[in-house]
Amino acid sequence: MSIAVVTGTSTGIGFATSLHLARNGYSVFAGMRNMAKAAPLQDAAALDSLDVTVVNFDVTDAESTAAAFDSIGPVDLLVNNAGIGGASPLELTPEDEHRAMFDTNYFGAVRCIKEVLPSMRERQTGCIANITSIAGIQAVPNQAAYSASKWALECVGEALAHEVERFGIRVVNIEPGVILTNIFENSAEATRYERDSPYQPLMRRNGKGFAAGFRRAVSPDIVAATILEAATTDDYKLRWPVGEDAIGIFASQGHVPTEEWIRMGGDLDDAEYNGLYKEFFGIEL
Repeated sequence: MSIAVVTGTSTGIGFATSLHLARNGYSVFAGMRNMAKAAPLQDAAALDSLDVTVVNFDVTDAESTAAAFDSIGPVDLLVNNAGIGGASPLELTPEDEHRAMFDTNYFGAVRCIKEVLPSMRERQTGCIANITSIAGIQAVPNQAAYSASKWALECVGEALAHEVERFGIRVVNIEPGVILTNIFENSAEATRYERDSPYQPLMRRNGKGFAAGFRRAVSPDIVAATILEAATTDDYKLRWPVGEDAIGIFASQGHVPTEEWIRMGGDLDDAEYNGLYKEFFGIEL
């Protein structure tokens, strides 16, 4: 039986992916930092007699990560899903929050990748799926730190895919748009909205963008299905946008000049801004 490791599994994409992979023949080890949150996943797996084992480890802790992978053994599919977010202009983002996003979203994934690569390379098989974000393709204003961490993960996935092609290892970047998860609740402390801030128009528009995304947001189950398809299809692609908003933004790349996107940060009224957003990305704000 193929072995899968999924990180960040207490809720959302990681939770859904653990169950979906188990339903499709994988023996799943579900990484979780806080074991107090393990019961819902364990109960859901037990309900359908699924092969899901919750493993306690923290991707920001090298020793914890190494110990977990040592206990699991050779891995066939690694899903780097653990991540944290936040919404704040760069000027207002404390350095510790910026570093925390990189430690989880980027370095956490790199730690896991380095744990599975030697065995995958020796066996000439395996897949690494990085859950990035459409923010890793187009930077999101008011989320500079989060976007930067996802750009970094996008970059390492692309470079790694080239490095390990000769070893029969597949690397894929899964790029969700707005998904119905708890990431915004979990990142509340790193999210700022100040009515008297000079960045208030930016904060408000960022909120409107997410509200538009939530109106058409897809469930984590769709992301889980995409991960399985990306890992197993004969039609290999590096990048897999998920959700109507992500697909719209992904399709705009190469067609909408970056400078036009930047100019939208100027002093536009809502009608003009919304019209350009619809024109460029096909998204109704």
